[in-house]
Amino acid sequence: MTGRRLSVVIPAHNEAAVIDRLLATVTADPRADQFEIVVVANGCSDDTAARARAHDGVQVVEIAAASKIAALNAADAAASAFPRAYVDADVMIDADALFALADVLSTDGVEIASPRLVVDTSAASWAVRQHYRIWELSDYRRSGHIGSGVYALSQAGRARFAEWPDVIADDRFVQQLFLPAERATLDDHAFTVRSARDMRSHINRSVRIARGNQELPSSMQNASAPSTASRGGLVARVARRPSLWLPFAVYCVSWTAPNLLARRAIKQSKERTWNRDQTSRASA
Repeated sequence: MTGRRLSVVIPAHNEAAVIDRLLATVTADPRADQFEIVVVANGCSDDTAARARAHDGVQVVEIAAASKIAALNAADAAASAFPRAYVDADVMIDADALFALADVLSTDGVEIASPRLVVDTSAASWAVRQHYRIWELSDYRRSGHIGSGVYALSQAGRARFAEWPDVIADDRFVQQLFLPAERATLDDHAFTVRSARDMRSHINRSVRIARGNQELPSSMQNASAPSTASRGGLVARVARRPSLWLPFAVYCVSWTAPNLLARRAIKQSKERTWNRDQTSRASA
C-alpha cells in the first residue's frame, strides 16, 4: 500500500473485551487513513475478529494457532508499509503517539522506538501499587526501555531478522537486537497498560515474563549491548527515602518470586503457558 505512513499490526487472542477500545481510539483520528492496520485474530474462540472488522480501515487476518509469534509472522506477511508498529490489543495508545513513532523512525540511525510506558494501577491492590512504586525507580525503567506492549521498527530494523522466532519474550528479543544508540523512547508520547488487580495475578503474569527473558538464547541478543544494570542503584535510591522501605520489601518478594518460579519451570521442562492476566481486562 502506497502513501501509508505506518503499519500497525495487532496480534489478538480472545481480545473481545479490549479490541474495540484500541481500534476505536486509533481509527477515530481524522488521519487514520494514513495507517495500515492489520489485526491477526489467532486461535480465537470469541468474536475478536468480528469486532475488529466492524472498524473502518482495519484488515483482519484469522489463523487457527493460538500463538502470538504465529500472529506476528502472519501480520508481517499481510502488512506492506514501514515503519511498522507492533501493538498489543490490551494497551491504550492514540494516533498522535503512532505518528510520532513514524517520525522518529525516519531519523538516521534510529531503528526501533517506543512511546513512554505508563502503568495504570488505579484498580490494583495495595501490594501491586507498591511494586510499581519501586519498579518506576529501577535502572531498567529509568534507562528508557523498549516494548512491554508497543514497539515500532524501521524497515532496516525489521530486516535484522527473518521470521519471528519461537520465544515468549518477543519485546525483549527485538529490543536486544539493537544497541542503545539505535533505540528511541518518546518521552512526549505515552501508551498505557493496566496492571494486574491483585498480587496473585501479578505474579502469575510476571512468571511468564521472567521465563521468556530467561529462555531467550544469548545468540538472539546483541553481544555488544551492555548487560542489565546492577540493582545497587535502586537500593541506594530507596535507602535515602524511608517511606519506600516497606514498598521495597514488597518489591523484593514480587520480583524474586516470579524469577525463582520461572527458573524452576525451565529446570523441570514444564510446558509453556501464557499465564494471561484477565483482571486487567475485566473492566475494559
